[in-house]
Amino acid sequence: MPKAQPSRLWPWFLGFLLLVSTFLAYLPAWHGGFVWDDDSWTLRLSGLFQNASGLRLIWFQPTELQQYYPLTATSFWLDYQLWKFWTLPYHVENILLHVLAALLFWRLLVRLQLPGAWLAAALFALHPVMVESAAWITERKNVLSLSLYLASLLAYERFAPWVTDDRRAGTKTDARATAPGPAGQPRHAALFYGLALLLFVGALLAKATAFSLPAVILLVGWWKRGRIRWRADVLPTLPFFALALGLCALTAWLEKNHVGAEGPDFALAFPQRCLIAGRAFWFYPGKLFWPAGLCFVYPRWQPNPAAWWQWLYPVTAVGIIVGLWLARKRIGRGPVTALLYFVGTLFPVLGFMNAYGMRFSFVWDHWVYLSSLGLLALVVGTAQFLGARAVVYGVAVPVLVVLGVLTWRQCGMYADAETLWRITLARNPDCWMAHDNLGTLLADQGKLPEAMQHFERALQLNPDEAETYNDLGFALARQGKLAEAIQHYERALQLKPDYAKAHCNWGVALARQGKLAEAIQHFERALQLKPDYAEAENNLGSTLAQQKRLAEAIQHFERALQLKPDYAEAENNLGIALATQGKLAEAIQHFERAVQLKPDYAEAHCYLGFSLASRGDSVRAIQHLQQALALATAQGNTALAESIRTQLKSYQPALRPPQTP
Repeated sequence: MPKAQPSRLWPWFLGFLLLVSTFLAYLPAWHGGFVWDDDSWTLRLSGLFQNASGLRLIWFQPTELQQYYPLTATSFWLDYQLWKFWTLPYHVENILLHVLAALLFWRLLVRLQLPGAWLAAALFALHPVMVESAAWITERKNVLSLSLYLASLLAYERFAPWVTDDRRAGTKTDARATAPGPAGQPRHAALFYGLALLLFVGALLAKATAFSLPAVILLVGWWKRGRIRWRADVLPTLPFFALALGLCALTAWLEKNHVGAEGPDFALAFPQRCLIAGRAFWFYPGKLFWPAGLCFVYPRWQPNPAAWWQWLYPVTAVGIIVGLWLARKRIGRGPVTALLYFVGTLFPVLGFMNAYGMRFSFVWDHWVYLSSLGLLALVVGTAQFLGARAVVYGVAVPVLVVLGVLTWRQCGMYADAETLWRITLARNPDCWMAHDNLGTLLADQGKLPEAMQHFERALQLNPDEAETYNDLGFALARQGKLAEAIQHYERALQLKPDYAKAHCNWGVALARQGKLAEAIQHFERALQLKPDYAEAENNLGSTLAQQKRLAEAIQHFERALQLKPDYAEAENNLGIALATQGKLAEAIQHFERAVQLKPDYAEAHCYLGFSLASRGDSVRAIQHLQQALALATAQGNTALAESIRTQLKSYQPALRPPQTP
């Protein structure tokens, strides 16, 4: 058997090295949890993840998702079928897709005959700026879209090579010999064209930032040949442009009308947008060349056209593009091509268009994920041109090690939501959004005094934020300060009249005050504003049950569970309503489902215990009542604990359930 050639094994070794080093660098992210809006693509979509009907809604009802990225949502649908919400596989998949993108980037640069292709791919794989895309579960959009984007470019290159095989071999051959046309087409050209188009559609449906691909095809063709031909170059890209324009229009509409990219935060004049774009143009290369002070949410600049120094950013940005264009005959077309790629792919988030993230910051690390490829290729190619190969790799090795260490450290931010917000505030103390989100987490943990401090600080930084008033009101309500809480809900609705969550929370406060009719009005208004609001359905059902309108209450509990199948509180409330109607067998099923979904749910264990007792199952009844007592005691629910303790002392097989504390 002939021995394998070392040259054939070398690329496989380099690919394996890239895979292993990237996985090691991302090791701290493996066991990270869901953070910030991860729930918008996972937990909140649990109702869509139950069966194929949910999958149909994902694809054919654009407003079911935060953004219309159905391929990304389908990947999460598959994750749910395999491992529910166990986050380890989610992270591993993201990292694998990031590695795949790096490998495809390497292969593309090889096909384009760019020196240092592997080094450019390694820089991309290990750079800490990419952590936000690979370690943040929500950004499955980015890593999936880029992998399909690069695969589409490679397939298109097989359809219409930018560099002919003869030129790769070192001979001069007219590129027109292999251009698409009746003669000289590569073998299976139509197959590769169809594959490229299909992969491009996938990239768009994973994230609309892939829109730039047809323009990049023409840009690379100009770089390699110095001209763009209508029949050979432009005509085949027209279907790509049509798809890109259609999906971009839909995305822009959803971003404004569904996601919420409008309002005072986006009221920017054109000169201000020019200042933002110019500063962002220099911000991203700065972080790529010197990745210090990376932050999840960077400080939001104050663009001021009256400040002359701020105009230096856009003026110098335009100047360097024009300068490289004018110098293309002397230094080659490569540098201006890389810069045009960088600006073109970054354009949607430079500030001229509204992106929801601009509410909090004008720059995000994940926004430069696709665009960074051009700058990294330019840097490595220039270094290879100016220096000896041994010198370049001698410098590159320690650089890659340092980048890997920085990536490892950056991944630690994504351990859990509290860690993310605390580190963000350490690096950006005036981030009102981080104060608000950290306050919400602390309130959920029962740390109300600390939570209040963060809410109050958030309002000092941003006094017109409706969500913060709502969150502060909720914290006050948990302390029993219902009148103060209602004042904050009122203020939230003054700022944002269509804020369904504030209506729902106001309704809860009114119900606790015994004002059931008013509470119902707020729940109904919340559902008018947000028909898929499971919490409002559950709260409305609970209030109707207090009015003895059990049949109506049951309908709302069932609707809540349709919207959110893993909603333990709705299962428990439905069980109580059914038990009150004497339907104990059905009630027990719902109580069992509630404790299955939420094992530390003391009230559900309590009601399950009493329902089992009423059915004569004394052994299981005592087990659940004892478990309820232990949980209630540990959670500080003294009223429930005392009620259970009293009943256990004089246990009878058919005990009546205690009143809800």
